[in-house]
Amino acid sequence: MKKYVSVRGILAMVLLFASFIGIAQTAPKSKSYWPNGAQLVISVSMQFETGGQPEGAESPFSGNPLPKGQPDLAADSWFRYGGKEGVYRMLDLWKKYDVKVTSHVVGQAAVKYPEVAKAIADQGHEIAAHGMTWDNQWNKSYADELAFVKKGIDTVEAITGKRGVGYNSNWLRRGPNTLKVLQQLGFLYHIDDLSHDEPFITMVNGKRFVVIPYTLRNNDIVNIEGKHWSPDQFLNQLKLEFDQLYKEGATKRRMMSVSFHDRIGGSPAVINVMEQFIKYTKTKPGVVYMRKDDIARLVQNDPNTPIDNSEAQYNK
Repeated sequence: MKKYVSVRGILAMVLLFASFIGIAQTAPKSKSYWPNGAQLVISVSMQFETGGQPEGAESPFSGNPLPKGQPDLAADSWFRYGGKEGVYRMLDLWKKYDVKVTSHVVGQAAVKYPEVAKAIADQGHEIAAHGMTWDNQWNKSYADELAFVKKGIDTVEAITGKRGVGYNSNWLRRGPNTLKVLQQLGFLYHIDDLSHDEPFITMVNGKRFVVIPYTLRNNDIVNIEGKHWSPDQFLNQLKLEFDQLYKEGATKRRMMSVSFHDRIGGSPAVINVMEQFIKYTKTKPGVVYMRKDDIARLVQNDPNTPIDNSEAQYNK
């Protein structure tokens, strides 16, 4: 015997189905704590430093230094790898996955390898300042520090056509005058800070100055070169950090910083690590890779950006 569904039954099913659609359409979306709707922003630094290092600069040969004045040709060749191979390999990776990074360019590196500096700029990556050479700033007078920073940024601009708005001191070791110097020269932000997992504002001479925190945890020169981690260990560190920050990003603003240096991050194994990491992060919704200058402009006047004046005594 055939079974028939009543008109009333069909109508009930239609109404039930429609109610499910309505619930799905009106379900609240997860809140974003970033103005661009992201759950987690990832910012990659690509330090271009080759050629700006002083005699005896830290290298795999630092434990067995040559007499002062004796050229260390092996160490020099290790640094040259960044300009000959490393940066180009990283640029290929960023292009493949449409990732834009911030490159902190030492002035002397741009002088010795202008074609590399131009290639970075031509691919749409941020050109940020990193001093003229690997020189200390913490012990300079205000006038000397101003001249040092200005020479570096002017030199890189003359080569790339891009004037940086972000700054990174040598090994983050800025001095009490550094932020005032940067503000006078028109900089928007600096990265020489490790105190937060999100951008924040500090007041310099009564004006808002952006801080985009750097990282030593997700840093090739610290972990691979310094601690002699294997590439697998570094990849695991990146994934663990990402997982935690992504989870926290559902309830607060979170940013993940990753740092690569031309002669280390551009090696074949580390490039392989970063490619795996990029693929891993792109499986999650709401993950955005951003240049640091874009982050700074996004948060500079956002009322939800925290203000931290822990260093107020130096910034008046």
